[in-house]
Amino acid sequence: MPITVLIGAQWGDEGKGRFVDALAADANIVARYAGGDNAGHTVAVGSTVYKMHLIPSGVLHPGVVSVMGNGMVVNPVNLVKEINQLRDMGVSITPENLVLSSRAHLITPAHIARDRASEQARGAEAIGTTLRGIGPAYMDKTSRDGLRVGQMLDLEAFGDALHSAIERASADLVRGGFAPLDARASVPDYLAAAQTLQPFIQETAIYLHHRLKAGATVIGEGAQGTLLDIDHGSYPFVTSSSPTVGGALTGLGVSPLHINRIVGIAKAFSTRVGSGPMPTEQANAIGDRLRGTGANYWDEFGTTTGRPRRCGWLDTVMLRYSAAVNGYTELALTKLDVLSGFEELPVAVAYEYQGQRLDYPPPTTDDLDRVIPIYETLPGWHTDLSGVRHAADLPPAARRYLERIAELVEVPVTMVSVGPERRQMITL
Repeated sequence: MPITVLIGAQWGDEGKGRFVDALAADANIVARYAGGDNAGHTVAVGSTVYKMHLIPSGVLHPGVVSVMGNGMVVNPVNLVKEINQLRDMGVSITPENLVLSSRAHLITPAHIARDRASEQARGAEAIGTTLRGIGPAYMDKTSRDGLRVGQMLDLEAFGDALHSAIERASADLVRGGFAPLDARASVPDYLAAAQTLQPFIQETAIYLHHRLKAGATVIGEGAQGTLLDIDHGSYPFVTSSSPTVGGALTGLGVSPLHINRIVGIAKAFSTRVGSGPMPTEQANAIGDRLRGTGANYWDEFGTTTGRPRRCGWLDTVMLRYSAAVNGYTELALTKLDVLSGFEELPVAVAYEYQGQRLDYPPPTTDDLDRVIPIYETLPGWHTDLSGVRHAADLPPAARRYLERIAELVEVPVTMVSVGPERRQMITL
Protein backbone atom coordinates (compact mmCIF):
# COMPACT_ATOMS: atom_id res chain seq x y z
CA MET A 1 0.00 0.00 0.00
CA PRO A 2 1.14 3.58 -0.57
CA ILE A 3 3.30 5.93 1.46
CA THR A 4 2.63 9.67 1.62
CA VAL A 5 5.78 11.61 2.50
CA LEU A 6 5.51 15.08 4.05
CA ILE A 7 8.59 17.25 3.61
CA GLY A 8 9.53 20.69 4.84
CA ALA A 9 9.89 22.78 1.68
CA GLN A 10 11.73 25.71 3.27
CA TRP A 11 14.15 26.14 6.21
CA GLY A 12 12.09 24.08 8.65
CA ASP A 13 9.36 25.29 11.04
CA GLU A 14 6.82 25.16 8.21
CA GLY A 15 4.04 23.64 10.32
CA LYS A 16 4.47 20.03 9.16
CA GLY A 17 3.00 18.61 12.35
CA ARG A 18 -0.49 19.91 11.73
CA PHE A 19 -0.64 18.40 8.23
CA VAL A 20 0.73 15.10 9.53
CA ASP A 21 -2.03 15.23 12.14
CA ALA A 22 -4.64 15.94 9.45
CA LEU A 23 -3.55 13.13 7.14
CA ALA A 24 -3.00 10.68 10.00
CA ALA A 25 -6.75 10.50 10.53
CA ASP A 26 -6.92 8.24 7.45
CA ALA A 27 -3.61 6.39 7.96
CA ASN A 28 -2.47 3.31 9.86
CA ILE A 29 1.10 4.42 10.58
CA VAL A 30 2.99 7.70 10.93
CA ALA A 31 6.73 7.15 10.61
CA ARG A 32 9.39 9.74 11.42
CA TYR A 33 12.51 9.34 9.30
CA ALA A 34 15.14 11.91 10.34
CA GLY A 35 16.39 14.33 12.98
CA GLY A 36 16.03 14.32 16.73
CA ASP A 37 14.59 16.57 19.41
CA ASN A 38 15.85 19.60 17.50
CA ALA A 39 12.45 19.33 15.81
CA GLY A 40 9.30 20.83 17.27
CA HIS A 41 5.88 19.87 15.89
CA THR A 42 2.85 21.61 17.39
CA VAL A 43 -0.74 20.43 17.02
CA ALA A 44 -3.70 22.28 18.51
CA VAL A 45 -6.85 20.27 19.19
CA GLY A 46 -9.48 22.65 20.48
CA SER A 47 -7.89 24.53 23.37
CA THR A 48 -5.26 21.84 23.99
CA VAL A 49 -1.81 22.33 22.46
CA TYR A 50 0.44 19.32 22.01
CA LYS A 51 4.15 19.81 21.35
CA MET A 52 6.15 16.85 20.08
CA HIS A 53 9.90 16.85 19.59
CA LEU A 54 10.61 13.18 18.96
CA ILE A 55 7.34 11.26 18.81
CA PRO A 56 5.52 11.46 15.44
CA SER A 57 2.48 13.74 15.36
CA GLY A 58 0.18 10.85 14.50
CA VAL A 59 0.29 9.68 18.12
CA LEU A 60 -2.74 11.89 18.80
CA HIS A 61 -4.97 9.58 16.73
CA PRO A 62 -6.20 6.37 18.41
CA GLY A 63 -5.35 3.31 16.37
CA VAL A 64 -2.44 4.95 14.52
CA VAL A 65 1.01 3.46 15.17
CA SER A 66 3.90 5.94 15.50
CA VAL A 67 7.24 4.68 14.19
CA MET A 68 10.56 6.31 15.06
CA GLY A 69 12.78 5.27 12.17
CA ASN A 70 16.41 4.28 11.89
CA GLY A 71 17.35 7.67 10.40
CA MET A 72 16.61 9.44 13.67
CA VAL A 73 18.99 10.33 16.50
CA VAL A 74 17.30 9.89 19.88
CA ASN A 75 18.02 11.26 23.33
CA PRO A 76 16.46 8.45 25.41
CA VAL A 77 16.08 10.57 28.55
CA ASN A 78 14.19 13.25 26.62
CA LEU A 79 12.08 10.63 24.85
CA VAL A 80 10.90 9.22 28.18
CA LYS A 81 10.09 12.74 29.38
CA GLU A 82 8.04 13.36 26.23
CA ILE A 83 6.17 10.07 26.64
CA ASN A 84 5.31 10.99 30.24
CA GLN A 85 4.24 14.52 29.30
CA LEU A 86 1.88 13.25 26.62
CA ARG A 87 0.50 10.60 28.95
CA ASP A 88 -0.16 13.30 31.54
CA MET A 89 -2.21 15.09 28.84
CA GLY A 90 -4.32 11.99 28.31
CA VAL A 91 -2.51 10.53 25.27
CA SER A 92 -2.15 6.74 25.35
CA ILE A 93 1.40 5.62 24.54
CA THR A 94 2.21 1.92 24.66
CA PRO A 95 4.44 -0.52 22.74
CA GLU A 96 1.39 -1.20 20.59
CA ASN A 97 1.22 2.36 19.20
CA LEU A 98 4.86 3.52 19.47
CA VAL A 99 7.73 1.63 17.84
CA LEU A 100 11.37 2.71 18.20
CA SER A 101 13.98 1.54 15.70
CA SER A 102 16.77 -0.58 17.09
CA ARG A 103 19.01 0.98 14.43
CA ALA A 104 18.42 4.63 15.38
CA HIS A 105 21.43 6.30 16.97
CA LEU A 106 21.54 7.65 20.50
CA ILE A 107 22.34 11.18 21.65
CA THR A 108 24.47 11.18 24.80
CA PRO A 109 25.63 13.92 27.18
CA ALA A 110 28.92 13.82 25.27
CA HIS A 111 27.18 14.88 22.06
CA ILE A 112 25.41 17.78 23.76
CA ALA A 113 28.66 19.01 25.33
CA ARG A 114 30.49 18.74 22.02
CA ASP A 115 27.70 20.64 20.27
CA ARG A 116 27.98 23.53 22.73
CA ALA A 117 31.77 23.54 22.53
CA SER A 118 31.73 23.59 18.73
CA GLU A 119 29.31 26.52 18.56
CA GLN A 120 31.31 28.40 21.18
CA ALA A 121 34.55 27.82 19.26
CA ARG A 122 32.99 29.15 16.04
CA GLY A 123 32.18 32.45 17.71
CA ALA A 124 30.65 34.90 15.24
CA GLU A 125 30.52 32.14 12.61
CA ALA A 126 28.34 29.85 14.73
CA ILE A 127 25.86 27.80 12.71
CA GLY A 128 23.00 28.39 15.14
CA THR A 129 22.29 24.78 16.13
CA THR A 130 19.68 23.90 18.75
CA LEU A 131 22.50 22.65 21.03
CA ARG A 132 20.73 19.29 21.39
CA GLY A 133 23.73 17.22 20.26
CA ILE A 134 22.25 16.39 16.85
CA GLY A 135 25.31 17.13 14.71
CA PRO A 136 27.85 15.31 16.92
CA ALA A 137 25.54 12.27 17.10
CA TYR A 138 25.37 12.06 13.31
CA MET A 139 29.15 12.58 13.17
CA ASP A 140 29.67 9.58 15.42
CA LYS A 141 27.23 7.61 13.28
CA THR A 142 29.17 8.22 10.09
CA SER A 143 32.53 7.70 11.79
CA ARG A 144 31.22 4.37 13.15
CA ASP A 145 31.69 5.44 16.78
CA GLY A 146 28.02 5.85 17.71
CA LEU A 147 25.74 4.02 20.10
CA ARG A 148 22.48 2.58 18.75
CA VAL A 149 19.10 2.08 20.35
CA GLY A 150 19.39 -1.70 20.13
CA GLN A 151 22.29 -1.62 22.57
CA MET A 152 19.87 -0.53 25.31
CA LEU A 153 18.41 -4.06 25.32
CA ASP A 154 21.50 -5.18 27.29
CA LEU A 155 21.64 -2.71 30.18
CA GLU A 156 25.01 -3.75 31.58
CA ALA A 157 26.81 -3.63 28.23
CA PHE A 158 25.04 -0.38 27.34
CA GLY A 159 26.09 1.26 30.61
CA ASP A 160 29.72 0.32 29.99
CA ALA A 161 29.65 1.57 26.40
CA LEU A 162 28.00 4.85 27.41
CA HIS A 163 30.47 5.42 30.25
CA SER A 164 33.41 4.88 27.89
CA ALA A 165 31.97 7.19 25.23
CA ILE A 166 31.45 10.01 27.74
CA GLU A 167 34.96 9.60 29.16
CA ARG A 168 36.53 9.73 25.69
CA ALA A 169 34.58 12.87 24.85
CA SER A 170 35.49 14.42 28.20
CA ALA A 171 39.19 13.96 27.51
CA ASP A 172 38.81 15.62 24.10
CA LEU A 173 36.91 18.53 25.63
CA VAL A 174 39.57 19.07 28.30
CA ARG A 175 42.28 19.10 25.65
CA GLY A 176 40.28 21.80 23.87
CA GLY A 177 40.06 23.95 26.99
CA PHE A 178 36.50 23.04 27.96
CA ALA A 179 35.13 21.63 31.23
CA PRO A 180 35.20 17.85 31.74
CA LEU A 181 32.10 15.65 31.88
CA ASP A 182 31.01 13.50 34.78
CA ALA A 183 30.28 10.10 33.25
CA ARG A 184 29.09 8.54 36.52
CA ALA A 185 26.50 11.28 37.01
CA SER A 186 24.96 10.77 33.55
CA VAL A 187 24.84 6.99 33.19
CA PRO A 188 22.09 6.22 35.77
CA ASP A 189 19.50 8.44 34.03
CA TYR A 190 20.29 6.80 30.69
CA LEU A 191 20.04 3.32 32.15
CA ALA A 192 16.65 4.16 33.66
CA ALA A 193 15.47 5.52 30.31
CA ALA A 194 16.80 2.45 28.50
CA GLN A 195 14.88 0.13 30.81
CA THR A 196 11.67 2.10 30.22
CA LEU A 197 12.14 2.06 26.43
CA GLN A 198 13.06 -1.60 25.97
CA PRO A 199 9.47 -2.78 25.22
CA PHE A 200 9.19 -0.22 22.39
CA ILE A 201 12.31 -1.32 20.47
CA GLN A 202 11.95 -3.20 17.17
CA GLU A 203 13.62 -3.52 13.77
CA THR A 204 11.39 -0.92 12.14
CA ALA A 205 12.38 -1.53 8.50
CA ILE A 206 11.07 -5.09 8.80
CA TYR A 207 8.04 -3.91 10.78
CA LEU A 208 7.15 -1.44 8.00
CA HIS A 209 7.82 -4.06 5.33
CA HIS A 210 5.30 -6.44 6.85
CA ARG A 211 2.71 -3.72 7.52
CA LEU A 212 2.97 -2.36 3.96
CA LYS A 213 2.71 -5.87 2.57
CA ALA A 214 -0.47 -6.34 4.62
CA GLY A 215 -2.01 -3.19 3.16
CA ALA A 216 -1.19 -0.49 5.72
CA THR A 217 -1.21 3.18 4.73
CA VAL A 218 1.84 5.08 5.94
CA ILE A 219 2.59 8.79 6.44
CA GLY A 220 6.30 9.65 6.38
CA GLU A 221 7.00 12.57 8.73
CA GLY A 222 10.15 14.66 8.36
CA ALA A 223 11.94 17.18 10.51
CA GLN A 224 13.58 20.47 9.53
CA GLY A 225 13.33 21.39 5.83
CA THR A 226 14.88 20.82 2.41
CA LEU A 227 16.88 24.07 2.53
CA LEU A 228 18.64 22.72 5.65
CA ASP A 229 19.57 19.43 3.97
CA ILE A 230 23.21 18.41 4.47
CA ASP A 231 23.65 18.06 0.67
CA HIS A 232 21.06 20.39 -0.81
CA GLY A 233 20.88 23.19 1.77
CA SER A 234 22.96 26.37 2.22
CA TYR A 235 26.01 24.52 3.54
CA PRO A 236 27.45 24.82 6.19
CA PHE A 237 24.33 26.44 7.70
CA VAL A 238 22.43 23.15 7.54
CA THR A 239 21.29 20.28 9.69
CA SER A 240 23.16 16.97 9.88
CA SER A 241 20.57 14.74 8.24
CA SER A 242 18.62 14.60 5.00
CA PRO A 243 15.10 16.05 5.41
CA THR A 244 14.28 15.30 1.75
CA VAL A 245 12.45 12.46 0.03
CA GLY A 246 15.76 10.61 -0.27
CA GLY A 247 16.18 10.85 3.49
CA ALA A 248 12.72 9.36 3.95
CA LEU A 249 13.72 6.26 2.01
CA THR A 250 16.96 5.63 3.87
CA GLY A 251 15.62 6.83 7.21
CA LEU A 252 12.80 4.29 7.16
CA GLY A 253 14.29 1.51 5.08
CA VAL A 254 11.47 1.45 2.52
CA SER A 255 11.41 1.10 -1.25
CA PRO A 256 10.64 4.13 -3.46
CA LEU A 257 8.07 1.93 -5.19
CA HIS A 258 5.80 2.36 -2.15
CA ILE A 259 5.69 6.19 -2.41
CA ASN A 260 2.80 7.67 -4.39
CA ARG A 261 2.44 11.14 -2.86
CA ILE A 262 5.08 13.71 -1.86
CA VAL A 263 3.67 16.78 -0.11
CA GLY A 264 5.86 19.86 0.30
CA ILE A 265 4.89 21.91 3.35
CA ALA A 266 5.64 25.64 3.21
CA LYS A 267 4.58 28.80 4.94
CA ALA A 268 2.82 31.50 2.92
CA PHE A 269 5.89 33.61 3.65
CA SER A 270 9.49 32.76 4.57
CA THR A 271 11.13 32.17 7.94
CA ARG A 272 14.49 30.88 9.09
CA VAL A 273 16.11 30.17 12.47
CA GLY A 274 19.85 30.49 12.96
CA SER A 275 22.54 31.72 10.62
CA GLY A 276 22.85 31.51 6.86
CA PRO A 277 21.62 33.44 3.81
CA MET A 278 17.94 34.31 3.47
CA PRO A 279 17.44 36.51 0.37
CA THR A 280 13.92 37.78 1.15
CA GLU A 281 14.49 38.48 4.86
CA GLN A 282 12.83 41.65 6.16
CA ALA A 283 14.86 42.81 9.15
CA ASN A 284 12.43 45.66 9.74
CA ALA A 285 8.87 46.40 10.81
CA ILE A 286 7.49 44.04 8.16
CA GLY A 287 9.55 41.18 9.56
CA ASP A 288 8.38 42.06 13.06
CA ARG A 289 4.76 42.02 11.92
CA LEU A 290 5.14 38.61 10.26
CA ARG A 291 6.88 37.23 13.36
CA GLY A 292 4.31 38.33 15.93
CA THR A 293 5.03 39.37 19.49
CA GLY A 294 5.55 35.95 21.00
CA ALA A 295 2.41 36.27 23.11
CA ASN A 296 0.84 33.35 21.19
CA TYR A 297 2.37 29.90 20.76
CA TRP A 298 1.88 30.13 17.00
CA ASP A 299 4.01 33.28 16.66
CA GLU A 300 7.37 32.90 14.95
CA PHE A 301 9.49 31.68 17.82
CA GLY A 302 11.11 28.24 17.77
CA THR A 303 9.12 25.41 19.41
CA THR A 304 12.35 23.79 20.56
CA THR A 305 14.63 26.78 21.26
CA GLY A 306 12.26 29.71 21.74
CA ARG A 307 14.49 31.77 19.46
CA PRO A 308 12.80 34.41 17.28
CA ARG A 309 12.66 33.38 13.64
CA ARG A 310 13.92 35.59 10.83
CA CYS A 311 10.95 36.50 8.63
CA GLY A 312 10.50 37.73 5.08
CA TRP A 313 8.44 37.58 1.92
CA LEU A 314 7.75 34.30 0.18
CA ASP A 315 10.71 33.08 -1.89
CA THR A 316 9.47 30.96 -4.81
CA VAL A 317 13.02 30.61 -6.18
CA MET A 318 13.81 28.49 -3.14
CA LEU A 319 10.46 26.70 -3.35
CA ARG A 320 11.08 25.90 -7.03
CA TYR A 321 14.45 24.41 -6.11
CA SER A 322 12.90 22.46 -3.24
CA ALA A 323 10.30 21.06 -5.64
CA ALA A 324 13.02 20.02 -8.09
CA VAL A 325 14.94 18.16 -5.38
CA ASN A 326 11.90 16.32 -4.01
CA GLY A 327 9.46 15.96 -6.90
CA TYR A 328 6.46 17.27 -5.00
CA THR A 329 3.09 16.05 -6.17
CA GLU A 330 1.49 18.94 -4.27
CA LEU A 331 2.10 21.83 -1.87
CA ALA A 332 0.39 22.55 1.44
CA LEU A 333 0.71 26.09 2.81
CA THR A 334 0.45 27.27 6.40
CA LYS A 335 -0.24 30.67 7.94
CA LEU A 336 -2.11 32.27 5.05
CA ASP A 337 -4.10 34.11 7.72
CA VAL A 338 -0.97 35.98 8.88
CA LEU A 339 -0.86 37.86 5.56
CA SER A 340 -4.28 39.45 6.06
CA GLY A 341 -4.06 43.24 6.31
CA PHE A 342 -1.14 43.86 3.94
CA GLU A 343 -1.97 46.19 1.05
CA GLU A 344 0.52 44.43 -1.20
CA LEU A 345 2.37 41.13 -1.04
CA PRO A 346 5.74 40.98 -2.79
CA VAL A 347 6.80 37.49 -3.91
CA ALA A 348 10.34 36.71 -5.03
CA VAL A 349 10.06 35.14 -8.51
CA ALA A 350 13.77 35.17 -9.48
CA TYR A 351 17.17 36.49 -8.37
CA GLU A 352 19.54 38.95 -9.95
CA TYR A 353 23.20 37.96 -9.63
CA GLN A 354 26.06 39.72 -11.41
CA GLY A 355 23.70 41.09 -14.04
CA GLN A 356 22.04 37.74 -14.71
CA ARG A 357 18.55 36.53 -13.88
CA LEU A 358 18.48 33.26 -11.92
CA ASP A 359 15.39 31.06 -11.67
CA TYR A 360 17.13 28.74 -9.20
CA PRO A 361 19.47 29.57 -6.31
CA PRO A 362 23.24 29.57 -6.98
CA PRO A 363 25.13 26.56 -5.60
CA THR A 364 27.39 28.32 -3.09
CA THR A 365 26.40 30.02 0.12
CA ASP A 366 28.58 33.04 -0.63
CA ASP A 367 26.82 33.58 -3.96
CA LEU A 368 23.39 33.10 -2.39
CA ASP A 369 24.30 35.78 0.13
CA ARG A 370 24.85 38.24 -2.75
CA VAL A 371 21.72 37.70 -4.83
CA ILE A 372 19.08 40.41 -5.13
CA PRO A 373 15.47 39.16 -5.13
CA ILE A 374 13.33 40.12 -8.11
CA TYR A 375 9.83 40.68 -6.77
CA GLU A 376 6.39 40.45 -8.30
CA THR A 377 3.79 42.34 -6.28
CA LEU A 378 0.37 40.83 -5.72
CA PRO A 379 -2.63 42.58 -4.17
CA GLY A 380 -3.30 41.94 -0.50
CA TRP A 381 -6.56 41.46 1.36
CA HIS A 382 -8.04 42.64 4.66
CA THR A 383 -10.45 39.81 5.43
CA ASP A 384 -9.88 37.79 8.61
CA LEU A 385 -9.34 34.27 7.29
CA SER A 386 -9.41 32.42 10.62
CA GLY A 387 -13.05 31.38 10.21
CA VAL A 388 -12.85 30.36 6.54
CA ARG A 389 -13.28 26.62 5.90
CA HIS A 390 -13.99 26.50 2.15
CA ALA A 391 -11.87 27.71 -0.76
CA ALA A 392 -14.81 29.53 -2.31
CA ASP A 393 -15.04 31.75 0.78
CA LEU A 394 -11.47 33.02 0.50
CA PRO A 395 -11.19 36.59 -0.79
CA PRO A 396 -10.26 36.77 -4.50
CA ALA A 397 -6.82 38.22 -3.72
CA ALA A 398 -6.02 35.29 -1.40
CA ARG A 399 -7.11 32.78 -4.03
CA ARG A 400 -4.95 34.57 -6.63
CA TYR A 401 -1.99 34.49 -4.22
CA LEU A 402 -2.30 30.70 -3.94
CA GLU A 403 -2.79 30.29 -7.68
CA ARG A 404 0.29 32.37 -8.46
CA ILE A 405 2.43 30.30 -6.08
CA ALA A 406 1.30 27.14 -7.85
CA GLU A 407 2.16 28.69 -11.21
CA LEU A 408 5.60 29.86 -10.13
CA VAL A 409 6.58 26.58 -8.46
CA GLU A 410 4.77 24.43 -11.04
CA VAL A 411 3.18 22.36 -8.28
CA PRO A 412 -0.51 22.54 -7.30
CA VAL A 413 -1.46 23.91 -3.87
CA THR A 414 -3.96 21.46 -2.39
CA MET A 415 -4.23 22.43 1.28
CA VAL A 416 -3.87 25.63 3.27
CA SER A 417 -4.17 26.48 6.96
CA VAL A 418 -5.73 29.68 8.25
CA GLY A 419 -4.98 29.35 11.95
CA PRO A 420 -3.27 27.09 14.47
CA GLU A 421 -6.20 24.85 15.44
CA ARG A 422 -6.77 21.43 13.85
CA ARG A 423 -10.02 22.51 12.16
CA GLN A 424 -8.57 25.68 10.60
CA MET A 425 -7.70 23.90 7.38
CA ILE A 426 -8.96 24.35 3.82
CA THR A 427 -8.79 21.72 1.09
CA LEU A 428 -8.46 23.29 -2.34
